[in-house]
Amino acid sequence: MIDFTFTEEQEMFRKMAREFAENMVAPHVAKMEETGEVNDDVIRALAEAEMMALTIPEEYGGLGLGYTARMIAVEEISRISVATAMTLQVFGLGIEPILKFGNEEQKKRFLPGLANGDKLGTAAVTEPTGGSDPTGGRTVYRKDGDDYIVNGRKCFITNSHIADTITVLAKDENDPKAFCAFIIEKGMEGFKATHVEHKIGMRGCNTGELSFENCRVPKENLLGQEGKGLRVVMASIGEAGRGGMVGCALGVQAACLEASIKFATERILYGKPISRLQTIQNKLADMKIDLEAGRLLAYRAVSMHDKGEQSSNEFAVAKYFTTEAAQRAAKMAVDIHGGYGCMVEFPVTRYLRDSFVLGPSAGTSDIMKVIIARWTLT
Repeated sequence: MIDFTFTEEQEMFRKMAREFAENMVAPHVAKMEETGEVNDDVIRALAEAEMMALTIPEEYGGLGLGYTARMIAVEEISRISVATAMTLQVFGLGIEPILKFGNEEQKKRFLPGLANGDKLGTAAVTEPTGGSDPTGGRTVYRKDGDDYIVNGRKCFITNSHIADTITVLAKDENDPKAFCAFIIEKGMEGFKATHVEHKIGMRGCNTGELSFENCRVPKENLLGQEGKGLRVVMASIGEAGRGGMVGCALGVQAACLEASIKFATERILYGKPISRLQTIQNKLADMKIDLEAGRLLAYRAVSMHDKGEQSSNEFAVAKYFTTEAAQRAAKMAVDIHGGYGCMVEFPVTRYLRDSFVLGPSAGTSDIMKVIIARWTLT
């Protein structure tokens, strides 16, 4: 028997996450849109609500609720602010390598501070020469006694300037097939956050570049085995990273649908609400179909993950479908609003801009199709 319903606890958590987003995040959205900067009050609220602790086991100060709870939280927060949801989801991506590949000493050292929000995390893989192909990156390391010396640059890194611990991928300067994943900490000599990016959407979510210039990393900060770091980061991106993006996309879809229903029932044209027009109804139906289908794909994948099953292919399918559907929903929402859809006072303009940032994050739609095709042909 297949059960598509949430447990009572999960339903209660969804209600709590929705109330949190509406009460603690929504009041700050306008300011984040205006400044483009991360709101400190929102970050503190995330920490106080234990949103950072969701996937961290209880023995390290977390809640141990699993990735279904994380999906729920990201979706509900994204419904109000995809920028805030993105900050949270990439935090989850940053800690995933520690959860999966960290040794006991590393978990005890880093996870409690991350769980309570004292520390923020991220992952740094993308480079100007290696986005979809991480093996094309030029960030390198070399051994120096028991330490590693890292040199290079990362770009398009979410939480770049606010993260305290960063999972960084680098390759052996003498062996391009050998990679290491390191936990690099804010304040390490030779490491600094440099350029801040200004995106068309997700304003209020920090994105920027990181620089490593003879950055000395102690061996205690090596994640997993030396030379096997590519597996560390790709396993995390394939499930935690893409799963988080799915949650962001679902939230955008839900927001577009809700805004469109409200406008269509209130907007009077030809003496009646435009919601009675078949063209408008068709758009609303398409948005609803995409949202329901996306949720089925998303929660199937995350359920598999929580059971310990391999789910990277299912997340690729969900990531492709939901991020593409978010763009469709945003375009239809703007169409339904007519001229008002071009006015910044209406949130659908923000949803449209935000939706276009979802696509390339954690792997473009074209890369998702490559993964799905490879899965199909095996």
